[in-house]
Parts: sequence; C-alpha cells; structure tokens
Amino acid sequence: MEINYQEIKIIGFDADDTLWVNETYFRDAEHEFAKLLSSYETENKIDQELFKMEMQNLETYGYGIKGFMLSMIESAIDLSNNKVNNATISKILNLGKEMINKPVELLDGVEEVLQALSQKYRVILLTKGDLLDQERKLEKSGLSKYFHHIEVLSDKKEENYKNLLDHLEIDVKEFLMIGNSLKSDVLPLVNIGAKAIHVPFHTTWVHEMVKNEEDNGTYIKVEKIKDVLQLMEMEEVHR
Repeated sequence: MEINYQEIKIIGFDADDTLWVNETYFRDAEHEFAKLLSSYETENKIDQELFKMEMQNLETYGYGIKGFMLSMIESAIDLSNNKVNNATISKILNLGKEMINKPVELLDGVEEVLQALSQKYRVILLTKGDLLDQERKLEKSGLSKYFHHIEVLSDKKEENYKNLLDHLEIDVKEFLMIGNSLKSDVLPLVNIGAKAIHVPFHTTWVHEMVKNEEDNGTYIKVEKIKDVLQLMEMEEVHR
C-alpha cells in the first residue's frame, strides 16, 4: 500500500513496545513466577494457566501490570490447590512492583522521529492499559512534549478508535497510526479507513498475535521506527 502523506494531518503512536520496552518485562516476570511455583507444575503448564487466567480477567481488570499481578496471584492459588504460602504471594506482589518501577527504556530512534514529525503534524499518543502506570511511564520517558493529545484506552478495537477520532474531530482519511501490534495498532485502523504503519517488536504477547501476519496490501510494514521518518522524508522529496 502506498500512503498519500499529503492527506495525513494527524499521526497516532502506540506506546508500549513502539516507543519503549514493555513486553520483555512481562516475559521476565512470567519466568520468575514459574520458578516460584516450580514445585507444583512445569514452566510450560504454569505459563498456559497464567495466560488463561489473564484472559478470564481482562474484562474485570483490563490491561496492564496490576491486572497481571492479580492474575498471577489467582493462578498461584489454583495451581497449588490453595497451598501457596504467604511468602510466595508476597514475592509475586514484589514481581509486579518491580515491573512498575522499571526505568523507561526508549527504543532506538524514537525521540528523533517524534521531534521531526511533531513539527509537521499533530502527533497524539494512543495507548491502552492502566492509566496511572501509563502516565508514570510517559513522565519518565520525557516524550510528553511531543504530543498534542494523550489517550489511554480501555481497549483498541474499531469502536474504540471510531469513538476517539469522532470525539477529537479527526477525519479518518487524515489519520495515520504507528504501532507494533497488528491486532491493536494496525488492523482496526485500516478496517475503519485510516492508514497504518506496522513496526514489529521482537517480542509479542500471545494475545496480540494474529493468525495471518502477512502484509495484504492494507498497511505498510517497516523494520524499525527510524524507517518511518525515511518514508515520510522521501515523500516530501517527491512532492
């Protein structure tokens, strides 16, 4: 798909694993969680049961570290048949707190891209997860100065995007979304008529995977976020 950048006026960015590292910390915590419960089950079984618990709890807790912590605790109770002790529960809580207190590690080229694009377009941040945690990460990142608007969504489905774009009075034809998740940042946007660029991260949560990851011509895929800037600069040259 070729994007006519002359039509684009607003660019939306995802946050986790698009601007900064996130999923890596969840993988590390899952590994530590499995070690804590190794006397009850294998790591593979523990991972499977934790994921099932997370899916069951999404509508109740939503996305983010806090919901992940609660799902770990519930999984520990179930996997141990109610035998898990208070010391282990405390260690599980500490795993979550350590995740919350992680430094924000910007991905290579992020600030360079935001700085350049914010001078030519309205740039907004569209992320999902726990509001307090996302606000904390944004403050630590030092990137808030580049965004005209910041929105933490409960989910990233077509309806969520439609409602937000309507609320912000953004014409869908003038909107471009950039993110690492096909399921959350790309496909819902192209399905409602917007443009999207997929910037994959090396680690993807199972819940964010889609069966067919091939580019079917409805979006652009780049290897790294710096490539976005190169694409748009090339378009400027050809105007």
